[in-house]
Amino acid sequence: MPVTTISGRDIHVDDEGFLTEYDEWDENLAKVLATNIGIDLTDEHWQAIRFVRDDFKAQGETPTIRRVSSVGGIDTKKLFQLFPKKPAKKMSYIAGVPKPHGCV
Repeated sequence: MPVTTISGRDIHVDDEGFLTEYDEWDENLAKVLATNIGIDLTDEHWQAIRFVRDDFKAQGETPTIRRVSSVGGIDTKKLFQLFPKKPAKKMSYIAGVPKPHGCV
């Protein structure tokens, strides 16, 4: 697996830049990843990111937008405002979990 350096740390990623090691993630890294894709994190962003991480750890797979909305309690329209164009992909990238199945 490829390794990249982000903020002076070696991070394991896949070919698309998604983290492959759950425990290499922390909130400082999330801030850097968000900045890299043009997102300034707010409390609402953190709510979604924390849900994605917790759900991934519990379920063993990255949650879909529908799951984040229905189980996580964040309206789908709001997710598109927080993470424009590709919310599931962007949430997963920042949260340090694999890209959801079905995302291109």
